[in-house]
Amino acid sequence: MYTERLQILVSPEQRRRLEAAARRRGESVSALIRDAVEQHLGSVGQGDRLEALDRVRAMRGRFLPVDELERLVEEERAGR
Repeated sequence: MYTERLQILVSPEQRRRLEAAARRRGESVSALIRDAVEQHLGSVGQGDRLEALDRVRAMRGRFLPVDELERLVEEERAGR
């Protein structure tokens, strides 16, 4: 259930494009925007991703070299 309201301003062209895309998908503009936000941000938070990376790094297995894992952790921390 959605309980938080968010108001955004878009250009007339962006609104036209959003409405057309929503019509094509057979859904509301709100649903389209929620889906876009979810795709952009992902369903797992950055903290959870960092924790998973730390747990994989602690395995010390043959999955990835430590320097590669360190690079991935730093990319996540930088938000890239």
